[in-house]
Amino acid sequence: MLKWESGLTVEEESLDIVRSTPRRLETIRTHKQQGGTVAAVLPIHYPRALLRAFDILPVEVWGPPGVDSDHGAAHLQPYICSVVRNSLSFLESGGLDIADLLLVPHACDSLQGLGSVLIDYIRPDKPVLPLYVPRGRRESDVAFLADELTSLYRQLAEITGRDPAHSHLLECIYREEEADDLLSNLHQIRRELPLSDIEFYRLVRSREYLPAEDFAQLARAAGQRSAEAAPQGVPLLLSGILPEPMGVLEAITEMGGLVAADDLACCGRRLYPPGLSQDPFQRMAERIANGPPDPTRGSPIAERLEHLLDLIDASGAQGVVFYDVKFCEPELFDIPSLRTGLQKKGVPSIAVEADINDVLPHQVFTRLEAFLEMIA
Repeated sequence: MLKWESGLTVEEESLDIVRSTPRRLETIRTHKQQGGTVAAVLPIHYPRALLRAFDILPVEVWGPPGVDSDHGAAHLQPYICSVVRNSLSFLESGGLDIADLLLVPHACDSLQGLGSVLIDYIRPDKPVLPLYVPRGRRESDVAFLADELTSLYRQLAEITGRDPAHSHLLECIYREEEADDLLSNLHQIRRELPLSDIEFYRLVRSREYLPAEDFAQLARAAGQRSAEAAPQGVPLLLSGILPEPMGVLEAITEMGGLVAADDLACCGRRLYPPGLSQDPFQRMAERIANGPPDPTRGSPIAERLEHLLDLIDASGAQGVVFYDVKFCEPELFDIPSLRTGLQKKGVPSIAVEADINDVLPHQVFTRLEAFLEMIA
């Protein structure tokens, strides 16, 4: 097997990179000890660079899983998705006490409702900042988002007492663009990396909380660790919001499958391209607006279908698994049309739902196993 200067095999070094990745709490504490502040950020699209320009570390909140959801259930309808319900429960139980402010992008009706509940009823002892992301990529949508980011800049300036120059904003944007370019590279070479699916997602999802410069260093090192003995399996395209509970990845591996590409809101849908404008607010808006198709941004189904087919062609995926959080309306509205379009192209697919707080039911395992046996 190939050896590096450390004397470890490629596989051992790659695993060492994943295992040595700082955890969220460790990253937060380090940043605060250095005098910085922390923003707890709800899904999905937001300007990392703008927060970093104010020395605010964005740490994303995708639930998390394993939270006592009773706290959130007291304020939300029972048909609200578990990502939103768990986020509110986590806040109410003190899990976000370490954060200095909350940023709530309006990615869907449930998140918009959460923002309203926080601002009008619960009123936590920290600022709650909403962010309206337009549902399109027209010139007017980019202009609207640039204005939204300008407004967010003013709010952050008032909260922090800072006034970062445009030149500093651009520096932060370039740093985020470099990190996202390296993230895109990891997605492109994922089948060459000696990492299992769950190890790969632990690596790429560290982008949710690591500073861009730290993630870039990690991604650069991991990207150099390709090996001849990369994991094998029936290649799949995974679409949905996020791979939680993470047991779904282990299940796919055990059944002989392999996630060859993804259309996940927490991962593949946020491989933003570089911006073009030298105006920092316009550039940040361009990056989000020109990202991969996403139902939470109102992307047409035809555009989404074409994107999925491109991912299938590039990755060699033999089937698509739509793995969604229960009650996620933006996802559920699109799935029937997407599956019909895939079927017409001869691409098999399956749709399953899960609550991020639950252990995967045996029915999901059975359906995934049957699907893999059918396409193998």
